[in-house]
Amino acid sequence: MHERGARAFKTSFANSASAGCAVSFIVASPWPWGVKIPLAFVVGTLGYALGWGLAKLIVSLIRVIRKPKPGKSLYRLGRLAPEEYANAGGKAVALDKLLRAGQPVPKALVLLPRAFDGEALRPEAAAELTKMLPKLGKDALFAVRSSALAEDSAQASFAGAYESVLNVPAAEVAQAVATVRHSAEDVRVGAYAGARGVADIGEVAVVVQKMVAADYAGVLFTADPLTGNLGVMTGNAVAGLGEALVSGAANAFEFRFSRPKGDYTGPEALAPAAKSLHREAHQAEKELGGLPQDLEWAVVGKKVWLLQGRPITTMVGSDPRTGERNDTLAGNCLWSATNLVEANPEPQTPLTITLADYVMAHGGPSVRVRGRQMSGYIGGRTYNNLSVQLAARGPKVAEQPRAELRKLADLWGAVPDAVPVLTLPLSKADLQAEGLTMLYTLPKLLGARRRLKDWLAGSLAACENLTNAVAAVDKAPELGKLWIERVFPAYRESFWSVIAATAESSPIDAEVRALAGPEDAAILLASVNQLAGGLASLGPAAGLQEVLAGRLSRAEYLRLYGHRGYNEVELAWPRPAEDPSWLDAQLAAAGAAAAPKSSTEDFAAALRRLRAAHPKEAKKIEEKLQKRATAAARREAVRSEAIRWLGVVRAFALRAGELLGIGDGVFYLTAEELPAALAGETSAFAYLELRRQTHQKHLELPPLPGLIAGSFDPFAWAADPNRRADYYIDPSLDTSGTVPEVAATDAVIRGVPGAKGVVAGVVRRLDTIAEADQLQPGEILVTHLTNIGWTPVFPRAAAIVTDIGAALSHAAIVARELGVPAVVGCGNATTRLRTGDRVQVDGAGGTVTLINAA
Repeated sequence: MHERGARAFKTSFANSASAGCAVSFIVASPWPWGVKIPLAFVVGTLGYALGWGLAKLIVSLIRVIRKPKPGKSLYRLGRLAPEEYANAGGKAVALDKLLRAGQPVPKALVLLPRAFDGEALRPEAAAELTKMLPKLGKDALFAVRSSALAEDSAQASFAGAYESVLNVPAAEVAQAVATVRHSAEDVRVGAYAGARGVADIGEVAVVVQKMVAADYAGVLFTADPLTGNLGVMTGNAVAGLGEALVSGAANAFEFRFSRPKGDYTGPEALAPAAKSLHREAHQAEKELGGLPQDLEWAVVGKKVWLLQGRPITTMVGSDPRTGERNDTLAGNCLWSATNLVEANPEPQTPLTITLADYVMAHGGPSVRVRGRQMSGYIGGRTYNNLSVQLAARGPKVAEQPRAELRKLADLWGAVPDAVPVLTLPLSKADLQAEGLTMLYTLPKLLGARRRLKDWLAGSLAACENLTNAVAAVDKAPELGKLWIERVFPAYRESFWSVIAATAESSPIDAEVRALAGPEDAAILLASVNQLAGGLASLGPAAGLQEVLAGRLSRAEYLRLYGHRGYNEVELAWPRPAEDPSWLDAQLAAAGAAAAPKSSTEDFAAALRRLRAAHPKEAKKIEEKLQKRATAAARREAVRSEAIRWLGVVRAFALRAGELLGIGDGVFYLTAEELPAALAGETSAFAYLELRRQTHQKHLELPPLPGLIAGSFDPFAWAADPNRRADYYIDPSLDTSGTVPEVAATDAVIRGVPGAKGVVAGVVRRLDTIAEADQLQPGEILVTHLTNIGWTPVFPRAAAIVTDIGAALSHAAIVARELGVPAVVGCGNATTRLRTGDRVQVDGAGGTVTLINAA
């Protein structure tokens, strides 16, 4: 049962269940009509959910019963065993996915490489082919095309490199198949592979597809391949077969669609099929992973057929060989580094980058919209995809995206009016489909939330036990088994716990600001210490004082906090507990710092003012603040333990590196390749040095802009002496709807109010945390960003100024708790200020004023 049919069955079943439950309730209920009618709607909704769930179970059982088995030489497409995707080539896999989704694709089959002895079909495969062809179409003609393992991939299309044979009668298909197989030896294939840097083109599978007697045919790009614009589809078409377009034998006409509505612009001849073509192309993009697609299609009357699908190679942001990943190339989106980059301050290794994808693909929470993740990678650094974040908030966002984005400013930072706000072209059907996916994630999320208390209580001991179990394994296959049975399930649970704890947030910020004013609201909203006993992110700094006072042993400090630090999300980053000298350096610096300032008095005063001004509302606000603070404290505690579990994954990776004989090269494997290597599949080892070189190039880049709009080349940007550090706008973008930026004055830098207070002092600009010992007590810390690794440094600073940040970012939260004035999210403070400059920091006003230059 393909997905379109399954969806129709589930909808029909759910509607019947909804109606049945509602009617039964009305008939059986003794209550008056004014009561039971509203309740019937509720019962009907519950019936719909139960009906959908039951129908989903029925579909799953049917698919289990009909699941194709791997190991055959020939498969009908739409029924290809997923285990054979690695052997079938890009063309066959794409067609199989489209057929499974119920999209209009002519019947087809694929002959896998094992079907051949050289160029000739093995006798048993030839017999199976003869038997299968009539099922594709009696007396039909066929198209025979290659499906090489490297063909139609994200890195290379090999368009026109291999031979294709068209209009083949059934009796001549075997000979056509041999012709296609032989074309792998053609000089065109080798030349194309060399030009694209494909070292191994792999074996060639062959697709046999029923021919379509097209009235019109052509290609359609689901995004503009020249500009990256996701809001349009562009295409070319000819009368008759599409091969005339590819060969240049016929003059093509151009056409385009707007997205998501599908408004058509082009010749009238194609207009009758335009609506269907747009709908199927829009759906095909989703089914093929969300990447913009290069589709081949044909139209017979008003009937649309999809013939091939491959990624637009110029809009693919990843190269699995080198480990390079630049998600800005996959279409114009708006990216923000705020908050995510604080937890991930350095370019990451392939193992770290791919771990989240691995979790989502193996039972973890999905955070995708039409195949696009809510975060991505640019130059090895992680960024929030604000375009996806906005799309997930509903269809009305497209009407006023900038206004909606302002509601997220505390979390993802302010977006200057000069920066265009880019949105995804989502239809209502897309949003409904994503909503159902998230709805059925809800039970798992609620289960994780119920387990949070017990999970937190047992996390430390469980981590220690599993780390010891990893160290005791001395054979690679056994370590792989331990990953599957214990390590990965435990880490996945930590992933769910973080999502569950994050979902506990209570959105009361606007309400508190309206009653208390911006300055008092900042104090009230930040005072977790006063309401919930403190934040886990303050633990490492507070613990140092406990060690100095003799109330906490060194060993216990490392046990509690030795997993936290500056680059703690990176698996290759050594944990502080692994360095015997680390604690000595931290204690020495902590002993020289001033005692942290308490914000208790500020909190009490702000609360008194709120009670005096709004006595009726104050009690409810206090209750909400307590609930919010409790959730914030738990969220921080959960994140801290999740980092501890990441340390277990690091211990597993290090042990795997030892047993596989590749040492720290293990961090240049992907999360999919590592378990495979433990099972004996080590072909990815050939790419380790290449990926290490890519990672080193990323490490040599300067900090990237906090905001990026459109396509971005980090290396070209770094080479530009006039580059901006705060934001980057792709020159090809339409900025006519933005407000030109007012030129910054030399004297004033504006950012986001982080923590109140006005202080004047001397700047100490630090480019890395390794320079933290240069900060002298009473100086003003100016740096690109801060995270938990910087927390022990904060008590020495008179004020804190950062390029990256928002009201709910690390620097702002911790500065408020410690009573240190802070201005965050300045964008370019590190490029405009130098060590020795004298400045005045106004935390509440969000300004840094230059008094005297060094």
